[in-house]
Amino acid sequence: MAGTDDILRRPLYLYGLPADVLATLAPVSKENATGSILSSSETPAADADAEIDLPSGPSLASSEACALCCLSFDSHADKRDHFKSDLHLFNLKQKLSGKAPVSEDDFERLASTVDESLSGSEWSESDSLSDVDEKDEDNDGDASEAASAATTSTADLLPAMLKKQAVLAEKMKKKKKAGRIAKNAGNGDDDENSDSDSDGNGDGSDNTNTVNRPKNHKQRQREAAANASLQPLLWFSSPLLPANTYFGAYRAMFAPGELLPADDDSSAAEKEDDAARAARILAAIHSRQLAPQSAPANNAANAAATAAAVAPARASRHIFMCMIGGGHFAAMVIALAPRKGRAGTVPMNREATVLAHKTFHRYTTRRKQGGSQSANDNAKGTAHSAGSSLRRYNEQALVDDIRNLLRDWKSLLDTAELLFVRASNTANQRTIFGPYDGQVLHRDDPRLRSFPFNTRRPTQKEIMRCFIELTRLKVREIAPTPAAPTEQGTAQPSSPATLTGEDATAATQQRQQRQQERRAAAKRAEEEEMALLHTSQLQALVRRSKVPALLAYLVSNDLTARTFRFFPPDAPQHHHAPTLLHYAASQNSPTLVNALLLRADADPTTTNSDGKTPFELAGDRPTRDAFRVARSELSAQASKDIDWDAARVPAPMTRNEAEQRDAREKAEAARKETERRRAEEARLREEAKKAESSNSRSASQRRLVGVLKSAQEIRQEEARGLTPEQKQRLERERRARAAEARLRQMSGN
Repeated sequence: MAGTDDILRRPLYLYGLPADVLATLAPVSKENATGSILSSSETPAADADAEIDLPSGPSLASSEACALCCLSFDSHADKRDHFKSDLHLFNLKQKLSGKAPVSEDDFERLASTVDESLSGSEWSESDSLSDVDEKDEDNDGDASEAASAATTSTADLLPAMLKKQAVLAEKMKKKKKAGRIAKNAGNGDDDENSDSDSDGNGDGSDNTNTVNRPKNHKQRQREAAANASLQPLLWFSSPLLPANTYFGAYRAMFAPGELLPADDDSSAAEKEDDAARAARILAAIHSRQLAPQSAPANNAANAAATAAAVAPARASRHIFMCMIGGGHFAAMVIALAPRKGRAGTVPMNREATVLAHKTFHRYTTRRKQGGSQSANDNAKGTAHSAGSSLRRYNEQALVDDIRNLLRDWKSLLDTAELLFVRASNTANQRTIFGPYDGQVLHRDDPRLRSFPFNTRRPTQKEIMRCFIELTRLKVREIAPTPAAPTEQGTAQPSSPATLTGEDATAATQQRQQRQQERRAAAKRAEEEEMALLHTSQLQALVRRSKVPALLAYLVSNDLTARTFRFFPPDAPQHHHAPTLLHYAASQNSPTLVNALLLRADADPTTTNSDGKTPFELAGDRPTRDAFRVARSELSAQASKDIDWDAARVPAPMTRNEAEQRDAREKAEAARKETERRRAEEARLREEAKKAESSNSRSASQRRLVGVLKSAQEIRQEEARGLTPEQKQRLERERRARAAEARLRQMSGN
C-alpha cells in the first residue's frame, strides 16, 4: 500500500513514467469509457425519476432509450437525434392511427420502396406542404375520412410524410439561396454561377438526400465512437491504483493514427476489438518514454541561433506552444525529455528544458472599453485620435514581431512533434496562419492542436503551466453509477432484464424507495425555500408596520400567525423572536400587536428559546397596553380561551381606560410644563434686575477694584482666553510700551 500512496502523491508525466506504472497500464475499453467513466465525470446523469415502460430486453435497460421504437442509445445526444428522425415521427403517426410501430429494418424497407423523389424535384411547387396540411385538416374535420385515414396502409402513409419533409427541405434550401443572392447583390458581386447550384450540375437540382433519414445501428456506433474521440482524456486502469481510480492522459498528446486504426474505412474502428485497440495505445505510450537528460549549460535560449546549439538528441523530441490575445504574445519550445535529477530519476516537481522562449506585449486594446482598435474601426469607422493611431501602429508592429519570430524559429517548428496554438479571434489567427509571404504555420498541419482546457493571459509562466498540465497524468476517483457496469461483462445490478424472481422484486422495491426518498427530499427543499421566502417577506412588513399588507399576505398564502414559525428555527436572529407576535413586540409596534392578537389569532402564550412570552419582549408601555387591551376584548369572547396568566399579561384594560389614562398623563405633563416655564421666567426677571444694579456701579469703584489687583494678576486676566499666538503678540506690545516709556524717561532727564 506504500507504493499506492507514493503513486497518488507523486506527479507522473507521460514522457517519463516509472517502470511499474508503465507495465500495469491498461486502456479502458470503449464501452466502459463511454458508459462508466465519461458518464460519471463529463456527461449529465440520467433522470432517475423518469419512469418509462420499456419492453423487456437487455438493450433497453438504460434510460437512454425510446420506448416507442424499442431502441436504446449510447448517449443522450443520440436519443435527441432519434426523436427528430423519420422513424420516430413515422411511429408517432402509427400510434395516433391506432397501429403498431414498425422496426428499424421494416422502416428501411418501406423507405426503399417509395417511388417518389425525396429531394422534392418530381412535383411542382403548387403541390406544397400547405396542400398536404389542408388534406390532413379535412380528414380531421370529417369523421368518415378520419376513419378511412386510420385504415390507410403503411405504404401510403410513409410517402406522404416523406413528401412533407422534402417540401420543407426544398423551401429551406431556396430561402438560404435567396439570402445568399441578396447578400452578394448588396456587396456588388455577381455570383450567379456560384449560387446557381451547389453541386455543379447547373440544373438547379440537388442530388443529395435532404430528408432526415433514420440512423441504423452501425451509423449510431460510428457516431458514438466519434463523440468518444472528442472527450479530452484517455482513461487507463492499473492494479496499483485503488478501486474505481483511473489514470487520465490528454488525447491532444497523441496522433489520430495512434488512437484509431490506420485503415481509411470508417467501419475499421467498429471491427477492431479491445485487445488491438489497447495494444495500439500502449505502443504509443511506450514510444513516448524518454530517458532523462541533463540540463543544458545555457537554459535561457530564446532565439533560433541558441536553440540550434542544443544537442540533437535533446532537440529531436520537443513541442511548440504559443498564445496570443489582448496585445500579449508568448511562445515557447520545450523539450519533452524529463530533466535528470540527482539520483537519475524524475524529480517530484516537473523541471522542463526550455529550448527557446519569447514574449511580446503591445498596447493594442482600448482601455476600459474592450476590443482592439481594428475591431473598433471596422464597427464604427476609423478614429482619428492620437491613441487610435498608436494602437494601429502597435497592432502592425505586433504582427511583424510575431511573424519574424516564427521565421527565426522555423527549424524548431519544422521538427516539433506537436504545435499548440491559442488564438482568441480571427485577427490573431490571421497573424499566425496568414496567408502571408514566408508563412511558417499552416492551418492544415496535422500536428496542430488547441489547448483542451481554459487558459489565462499569455505569459511564459502560463505556457509552462499548460505544458505541465498536458504532460502530467491525471488520477481520478470515479464512483460507479447504477446505470453502468463497473467491469466489462458485468451485468447491471438494476436492470430488470437480467434479474428474475425475488432479485427483480427487491431491485424494483429499492428503485421505488429511492424515487420516493428523492421526491420527499425535493418536496422538503421546496417547502424550506417557501418558508424562507415567507420569513423574509413577513419580517419586512413588520419592520415597516404595514398592518393591512401583513394581514393580506397571511390570507393569500394560507398562513396563520398562531402556527407560523420563522425559518430556519435555529438561526441566531430567530432565537429571541421565533414568531410574528414576538417580533412585533420586540419592535415596539402596538398597532401590529393589536392586529395580530385581535385579527390574526396569534398565540400570546408561545415562548421563545429563553422561555419568554411576547409580552416580556415589549420595550415600552404602549406596546404592553396593547396586550392588556387585547386581553380585555378577547376575554369577552367565549371562543377565545387564552391562558393570559401563562402569557404573563397583567390585568385587562379597556381601550377607554387606556385613552383616559393617556389623556390624564398628557394633561399632567402639560401642567408641569407650564409651571416650569413660569418658574423659569421669574428667575430670568430676577437675574435681569441684579444685572441692572451691578451696572450702576461707579467708575471709581471699578478702578478701585483694579488697583487692588497686582500687575501679574492684571496680565493674567488680560491674557485669559487668548490663543498662544495672541498671547505672544500681547507680550510683544507690552515690552514695546515699556521700552518707549524708558526712552521717554531717559530723554526727559
